[in-house]
Amino acid sequence: MKDTLPLALTMGEPAGIGGEIALKTWLHRDQSRVPAFYLIDDPIRIEALAARLGLSAQIAAIDSPEKATAAYDQALPVLVHRLKSQPVPGTPLTENAPSVISAIDLAVDHVRSGRADALVTNPIHKKTLVESGFAHVGHTDYLAELAGDKTQAVMMLACAQLKVVPICVHMSLSDSINSLSFEKIIEMTQITANALIKDFGIAQPHIAITGLNPHAGEGGAIGQEEIDIIRPAIEHMKREGLSVRGPEPADTLFHERARSGYDAAICMYHDQALIPIKTLDFYGAVNVTLGLPFVRTSPDHGTAFEIAGTGVANESSLIAALRMASAMARRRRGAEGR
Repeated sequence: MKDTLPLALTMGEPAGIGGEIALKTWLHRDQSRVPAFYLIDDPIRIEALAARLGLSAQIAAIDSPEKATAAYDQALPVLVHRLKSQPVPGTPLTENAPSVISAIDLAVDHVRSGRADALVTNPIHKKTLVESGFAHVGHTDYLAELAGDKTQAVMMLACAQLKVVPICVHMSLSDSINSLSFEKIIEMTQITANALIKDFGIAQPHIAITGLNPHAGEGGAIGQEEIDIIRPAIEHMKREGLSVRGPEPADTLFHERARSGYDAAICMYHDQALIPIKTLDFYGAVNVTLGLPFVRTSPDHGTAFEIAGTGVANESSLIAALRMASAMARRRRGAEGR
């Protein structure tokens, strides 16, 4: 645990469950084999939250990532990042939005400058950030902007049983259908294939691609998108040497036997991807951003305002996100060393 850099964990929405799951994760660091991490947050808030929840976690306020690993065995390292107002669980405050955003900025800087091994983000509350002037729909596109160089970031949801990538993410179903394109399917599938090799150690990835319509359109009887957009994209990628198949009917792609035939599934819209993975592993799935020059993962859940401050939040997804981030960073270092 001490032979690598620590992971940088952002505060996320301070009125949500991010602080609680960070505390619980640190308390379970040994039995869950959690790699060393530090939380970018306000130590005053975290100490008060631990007391409120009756968690016997020690807090070590630190002023640099370099101090995190030495403190980690005895206390949760919290890199001091003050909030304008101390939040009440379940009640987000717009005045704290700048601290939420700057915590992300700081963590990215730590990773890109070689002071942290990878970035793990706690859930944010998009509505609160937008009300403060934040111009992004979520972490993925904001991280792409921070990465620069016209980075195309792709959202993957991953667990032991399944990896899925939605082509269209946070938009209405009608907008998702209208935004599908030959070029988008190809670009996102290529990014996914590269990440499966570089970040997940799969030398020759096999990718399944869903149809949009029921039964993948049934030869045009239930829609034309498979004929006009999806199949041509698949055939193009096959000619380019990618191992892809489809369009596959989404209703038969996610049972156990079907999953054994591919390494990741490219899905046409948000719920087509997220429903199967959250059904398979609601507490253990991880949100991974592909295509970035640094590693970023996140728990695959939201702020959970309805249970914030009650002590019942489940930390399993954060544990999985930290472990996955560490493994991905290790693979990237290995690839760079070859």
